[in-house]
Amino acid sequence: METKHILTFVFVIFIFLGCDPVDKDEEYSGGAATIFNSTYYAFNKPILGLSFEERATFETGDSLFNKSWVIAPASTTARDGLGPLFNARSCSGCHSRDGRGRPPKEKNEVVTALLFRLSIPGETENNSPKPHPIYGGQLNNKAVPGVEPEGKEVIKYSFIKGTFADGTPYELRKPEYSIENLKYGELSKDIMISPRVAPMIPGLGLLEQVSEETILGFADPEDKDKDGISGKANYVWDVTHKKKRLGRFGWKANQPSLLQQNAGAFNGDIGITSPLFPRENHSDKQTPCLDIPSGGTPEISAESLERITFYTQHLAMPGRRNWKDPTVVTGKKLFLKAECHLCHIPKMQTSTSKDFPKLSQQKIRPFTDLLLHDMGEGLADNRPDFEANGREWRTSPLWGIGLVEKVNYHTFFLHDGRARNLQEAILWHGGESKKSMEIFKAFSKEERKALLAFLNSL
Repeated sequence: METKHILTFVFVIFIFLGCDPVDKDEEYSGGAATIFNSTYYAFNKPILGLSFEERATFETGDSLFNKSWVIAPASTTARDGLGPLFNARSCSGCHSRDGRGRPPKEKNEVVTALLFRLSIPGETENNSPKPHPIYGGQLNNKAVPGVEPEGKEVIKYSFIKGTFADGTPYELRKPEYSIENLKYGELSKDIMISPRVAPMIPGLGLLEQVSEETILGFADPEDKDKDGISGKANYVWDVTHKKKRLGRFGWKANQPSLLQQNAGAFNGDIGITSPLFPRENHSDKQTPCLDIPSGGTPEISAESLERITFYTQHLAMPGRRNWKDPTVVTGKKLFLKAECHLCHIPKMQTSTSKDFPKLSQQKIRPFTDLLLHDMGEGLADNRPDFEANGREWRTSPLWGIGLVEKVNYHTFFLHDGRARNLQEAILWHGGESKKSMEIFKAFSKEERKALLAFLNSL
C-alpha cells in the first residue's frame, strides 16, 4: 500500500473513533532541530548543539547572508562584484530575517522580494526553461551606475467575489502582470512570466535530508488510487553532478540542493558569479554591462558559498504554539476532514547522514510532500519548468506559517503573494486541491476559524 494511502487510512480511523491523532512531541516541528521562539527573531536562530567549529561556520554564513555586496572594484574584495544587473544587494534583502517576502503594498514601492522568471517556448539542452535571448531567465529591476535596469514590474489587481455555504461573503485578489520601461529591446510576444516571492529559510536543511525514496513514496502521478491527488516528482539539472536529480527546492521544485539554490540566487538575484555559475547574469546584447569591472573569477568563492549553505542548512525550525488548545485540536481534525493532508503530509523522517548529524534521523512535521501538483487554472503561470507544467506547483511546507506575520509584518501567501491571508490562500486552491477547497467553503464560520487557528499554530 502506498505511503499516501496508509496515511489517509490511519487519519480516517482516528476521526471515525473521535480521537485526535497527536503525538506527545507534536510541538517539535523539526525534531531535535526545533527551538521555541515565537518572537521577531523566530526564523534566524541556529540549531542547538552545534560544535564550536560549526557555530563559527554558521556565524560566517550568517554574515554573508546579511551583508550587502558592493560594486567592484572595492577595498572589500571578498564582497565586491555586485551586478551589473541585480534585484537585491544581499540575501536578506529578499529573505528579511530569514523569512518570507511579499509583493509591493503600494503602487510606487520598489519591488525587492518578488521577482519575475522569464522564458520563451522551448528548452535548453538540459531541459531547463529556455531564457529570453536578451533578458535571460529573470528580470533584474536594479543596476550599477552606468547601466540601466532591465525594466519595471507592474502588478494590477482585480477582485473576485464569492460566498461561503453559510452565506458569508469573501473576496479574492487576482493579479495581472506586465513589464514596463524595457531598456534593451522589446520582449517576445511569446514571453512567459512567472512571479515568485522569496520563501522562508528555516527548515530547508531538514528537507534536504529527507530521502528520495520517502518523497517518491508519496508520488502517484497516474492517480492509481483514484483519490484525485496525483503528485509527481520534478527531475532537474544538477550542475555539480552534471545529471538530472530529484528537485525539492523552489516554487516548482526546480532546484536539487541548497548549494545550487544558493548559487543560483547569487547569480540571478545579486549578479554574483560562483564556481557553479561562473557566467555573469547578463547577455552579450546588453552592451553597457560588458565593460563593468568584475569582482573576481568567481566573485564568491567555493568556501564562502559552502559557508552560506551551511548557514541555511542549520537554521532551527520554530516549534508549534498553542497546539493543545481545543480550537486548534478541532482545526486539525477539520484539516484532515478536508483531506489537506494528502498533499501537505504532516510527518516524515530525515535520513541517516554522517555529514549532517544534527539533521540526521529526525522526525519532522513540515506539512509537504515536496511534489508537484496541478493547482488549477486560477494559479497557473503557464510556464513549464523542467518536468513541471504551467499549472503545477510544489506543495508549499506549512511549518512556521503562523509566525510570518510576527517576523515579516505581513500575511501574504502563495507563490506570488496574491493571497492577503491564509483564508484567501485556501480559496485559491484548484485542480487537485479543489475538493479540499470546496469542503472548506462548506464549513461553518466557527469551523473555518478553527482550521485557520490550526494553521497559525504550525
